[in-house]
Amino acid sequence: MYMTQTHTDDYERSDGRAIRLTYAEPDGSVRGGLVVLHEGDGVTDGVRLLVASLADEGWLAVTPHFSGENLTRDDVLGATDITLAWLVDHGVQADLLGVVGFDLGGTAALVVASNRRLGAAVSVGGQAAGELPVLVDIAGKLTSPWLGIYGDAGDESGGEEVEQLREAAAHSGAVTNVVRYPGANHRFDADPEAAVEAWQRTLNWFDAHLR
Repeated sequence: MYMTQTHTDDYERSDGRAIRLTYAEPDGSVRGGLVVLHEGDGVTDGVRLLVASLADEGWLAVTPHFSGENLTRDDVLGATDITLAWLVDHGVQADLLGVVGFDLGGTAALVVASNRRLGAAVSVGGQAAGELPVLVDIAGKLTSPWLGIYGDAGDESGGEEVEQLREAAAHSGAVTNVVRYPGANHRFDADPEAAVEAWQRTLNWFDAHLR
């Protein structure tokens, strides 16, 4: 049972572009709009709970349905662009738009933050997947304020890849922050304390940049 109800609709633009969206609306005033990029398993109950939880914090939150298999840069940007248009159609101002992704969606969020100018972006976990580019190759091209949150439990490099990502992001010219949790896995479900802190950091980042 969700705190806020989620809805799923098929949305079509006048140019024929269409996508299925799952969204949740805040009870009160809308602080801004967040595109939630889901993990490889699709729009699961966990994703719906995330969308509902963001709505409880005052955000109009919406996730586009896309296939996690062989996902390309153009797939991610195409789905995100239509979803951003949906948010604008629902009255969200352009400077109050953000994107957040978990796991595969975390990688997708970095792709978006490196190709679109949004108010804020957050990636929680994620690594190179499908046809998506290598993270460190795109972090230096960030065009949106970006927070990256990563766990390195089971990471044979000992967090080296995350540190490379931090350095690349720092050279982008965008406002960035990379946080590494040595005890957490890439999905943060093995370390509840890290998961709670990652959630709070995510909310704080949007609070700070979408205003």
